[in-house]
Amino acid sequence: MSARAAWRLATLGFTQVYRYKPGKADWLANGLPIEGTQADVPRAGEVTRPDVPTCQLGEQIGEARQRAQAAGWDICLVVTEDNVVLGRLRGKALQANPAVSVDEVMEEGPTTIRPDTLLDDIVPRMRQKHVENIVVTTPDGRLVGVMLGQAAEARLTVFRATAESTNGS
Repeated sequence: MSARAAWRLATLGFTQVYRYKPGKADWLANGLPIEGTQADVPRAGEVTRPDVPTCQLGEQIGEARQRAQAAGWDICLVVTEDNVVLGRLRGKALQANPAVSVDEVMEEGPTTIRPDTLLDDIVPRMRQKHVENIVVTTPDGRLVGVMLGQAAEARLTVFRATAESTNGS
């Protein structure tokens, strides 16, 4: 079971919840520094914005909407006190009755990627599925931020142009 699923079960009152423990692959997945020939390959963590607004279970939609609007975002991520992503508010959910609890209208378990996800892999998938942004978390489900598709495409374009000029000279 993923850490995010374990956290959600715990918030629902389950007391015996088990999750995996980190391993070697978690180093990259946590966005920690790497060396070698692949160190310069563009990854999601490079273009992730950590300033995405957040809210917690029990808060009212009005508070979350106000926070999102003040920050210039059209989404608000629902997180635990430990910053583990539980859900997302966007579109109609974010425009719901201000007195409604985020618990009632949030999208549970939004798709996430890790900071080490290669932009070469994720950008075409986002384009194909018409996804404008994606949530980036650590392997244990803690929020890193949101990667905007436009920023990822721009970084990939610069990387490819640099690689071509280096290889061509």
